[in-house]
Amino acid sequence: MAENRASGNEEAYGEGVPCWVDAQLSDVEAGKRFYGELFGWSFQEAYGSSVWARLGDDRVASLAPKTDGRMPTVWTVSFATSDAAALARRITAAGGQVVMAPFPVGDLGTAALAADPEGAVFGLWQAGTHPGFGRRREPNTFVWAELYTRDTAAANAFYGDLFHDALFGTGAEPDFGRADVTDVFPAEMPPHFLTHFRVTDLEDALGAVRRLDGRVQAPPFETSYGRVAVVTDNQGASFALLQR
Repeated sequence: MAENRASGNEEAYGEGVPCWVDAQLSDVEAGKRFYGELFGWSFQEAYGSSVWARLGDDRVASLAPKTDGRMPTVWTVSFATSDAAALARRITAAGGQVVMAPFPVGDLGTAALAADPEGAVFGLWQAGTHPGFGRRREPNTFVWAELYTRDTAAANAFYGDLFHDALFGTGAEPDFGRADVTDVFPAEMPPHFLTHFRVTDLEDALGAVRRLDGRVQAPPFETSYGRVAVVTDNQGASFALLQR
């Protein structure tokens, strides 16, 4: 396994703050070519068969091979926690479910996978030697997670209870919004999290997505947090590009 040393820019993330994103792909090498060209990322061996995506010297995401071809090809956002097991119990008590119970990822930390009461899947990350993003909110890094749901009031109550300080606490600067799924997607689309990466020029980025055999799923639209387009990579994983 490659060395685990965190970059000097990595910080500790408070409970409920989006702290990491990873893509589960059928072909990691194809993913490296796509995202390397789109975002200027370089890649380094990480834990198991996954790879770190780096911008300069900083970790910004990871790509991992799907362990089962029936699994979806997706980007997953993980929220920071100091105690993944305790948070998993709170999720269950609030009507969500634990999809994958907390498990160690070497000395990097402890991961878990959960779903909210409507079935939107998200990750939990209890940091060990890997705190999370080395950079965020900058061009070509994670900037926002939007939950598309059928009941925004219920979502606000569920996540507001789980992650109150991160969302509503004094001085909170949340990178996590909630919207009705039909605002952007067809009514039959299931509730889900959409990972947003910041770009400096949305039209240029969309041109690159098309050139790299990706697809524009939703053309640019205005939001309270910036101008957004939803795209898929060349393997079908959806994500958003955000210019602000």
